[in-house]
Amino acid sequence: MNTVSMNLLNFSLVYLLLLIVLYVMKKNNIAQTRLLFVASLRMTVQLIIAGWVLTYIFGHENPLFTLAYVAAMIAFAIHRVLSKNPMLNPRFKLAVALSLSGSGLSILAFFVLVVANQDLFNPQYVIPLGGMMMGNAMTALNLGLKTFRESLRSENDKISTLLNFGVTPEKILLPYVNQALETALLPTLNSMVGMGIIALPGMMTGQILSGTLPSTAVLYQIAIMIAICTVVSLSLFGALHFGYRSLYNDRNQITLPR
Repeated sequence: MNTVSMNLLNFSLVYLLLLIVLYVMKKNNIAQTRLLFVASLRMTVQLIIAGWVLTYIFGHENPLFTLAYVAAMIAFAIHRVLSKNPMLNPRFKLAVALSLSGSGLSILAFFVLVVANQDLFNPQYVIPLGGMMMGNAMTALNLGLKTFRESLRSENDKISTLLNFGVTPEKILLPYVNQALETALLPTLNSMVGMGIIALPGMMTGQILSGTLPSTAVLYQIAIMIAICTVVSLSLFGALHFGYRSLYNDRNQITLPR
């Protein structure tokens, strides 16, 4: 199979599709035209810059470059999650940061060393795989924390009543933790259920378009989806299970995030 290149003119034509999005938004009175423009522009600029950086890193393989790029990905992912949840206390934020970075790095190392059988600092594997894992974990954490906070806020009176009846904070909060974890994990599980029948996933499609045999692309896609699911579940479990314990003290007083 040959790699099919895309010239600049053909590539630029894809932006015409945004006119369809713009039409739908205008037709339904969705006042997000500016966001569509900004999102498209930022995506283009950020990916072009990333392409330049990755081209340099791949051409000048150095463990420090790989480590720096992965560290930047983790830092940005943590920043995005915490910026969406500024009301969390410092201990909860620490649980989020450690869970995301710890689960992501450990599963990434296992995948590169054991599954792909590559050098731990091989940028061709470490950077794209790390990006997929961190990106999915970031999205899941945002959803899980949002669900957890909104559930606590909507049932504030119920929580206060249970405390007054002597129920321990752990027994009160744990059901909300489990609910948030399930809600945030479901999108990943649902995407796995429909994969290969409803849609071909992005990594597999990219490999096929670049000339990789479909049989090889399938194996990598299965492996990376299992790895992503593991990172997502570990990140959610660590952040929520260690984080919720920071919401109460030794006197069984609960301080809910706003």
